[in-house]
Amino acid sequence: MKRPMLTALTVFGIAFGNSSASFAADPFPSRPIRIVVNTAPGGLLDFTIRLVAKEMGANLKQSVIIENRAGGDGLIGINVTKLAPADGYTLLGSAGTMAFQQVIREDPGYDLTRDFTGVGFVGRSPFLVVVSPEQPDKTLKDFVIRAKNHPNTLSYGSAGVGTAPHFAAALFNQKAGLQLLHVPYKGNGPAMPDVMSGRVNMIFDAYSSSRGYLTAGKLKALTVTSTGRISALPNVPTLAEEGVPGYSYYTWMGLVAPAGTPKEIVQRLSEALKSAMSNKELAARLNGEGIETPHMSTAEFNEFLAKEVSQTRKLVTDLKLPKQ
Repeated sequence: MKRPMLTALTVFGIAFGNSSASFAADPFPSRPIRIVVNTAPGGLLDFTIRLVAKEMGANLKQSVIIENRAGGDGLIGINVTKLAPADGYTLLGSAGTMAFQQVIREDPGYDLTRDFTGVGFVGRSPFLVVVSPEQPDKTLKDFVIRAKNHPNTLSYGSAGVGTAPHFAAALFNQKAGLQLLHVPYKGNGPAMPDVMSGRVNMIFDAYSSSRGYLTAGKLKALTVTSTGRISALPNVPTLAEEGVPGYSYYTWMGLVAPAGTPKEIVQRLSEALKSAMSNKELAARLNGEGIETPHMSTAEFNEFLAKEVSQTRKLVTDLKLPKQ
């Protein structure tokens, strides 16, 4: 009785082992992929990552699902992704926030270059300085004069402390010699009602997320933070043209995976991202929104991330921004 039973168990074990080996060898991806976006819906990052995710899904032949995890000035989404299994099925879609928060926080809970690995660069976009049409300022020069005459009175909104709109505005304050009050929100989207009503005087926002409000006459663009005027708004001057020389600012977006994700899986995701960004219709749509889409390999993107952390550290020191 023992020998037949042992034989049966051996056969079962071999079959089970072969099944496990077959399962382990399943090509990636074999199920849907989740991209955590660490902002509220409706902003530049959410808009862009959703478009890119759809094209990536077509290349990967799997659904790529967006999960918005806003809050904590972007930290909630970052740390949720950090703790996810390093299997390629959970990615983080973030703007420069993932470099900024590491520097401006006493304890951000993560280290960008240690806890994550780059999948790829998605794009970059300048900001617009937008205000309510009810504000008295017809130009940025008017706004600057009013702000200088009323220090610590006018305010600006942002997506939160240590986010790209915050840094863009803080740098503007320094370059223009202003003292504006900072009003942080859980993303630029939630700030817009207060900007449109005039309760907050202005905000730095991307063209893609402001366009609808601009078209509807609910917002007015005073200037753009790029080095030259953008084709979508040829009548909107740059900050340099408006008397703030040496100022330009672009917010960037990218995809990262938890550290330890197998290189071959990161490479597969990077290939899917490159394929998505090579789609002519998507590229035209993003470029039409003022988003530039240069390609970076995973190695180049990891170098870029390390450089961003270093440059942000210097910026925080130069702007004398307090640690949070």
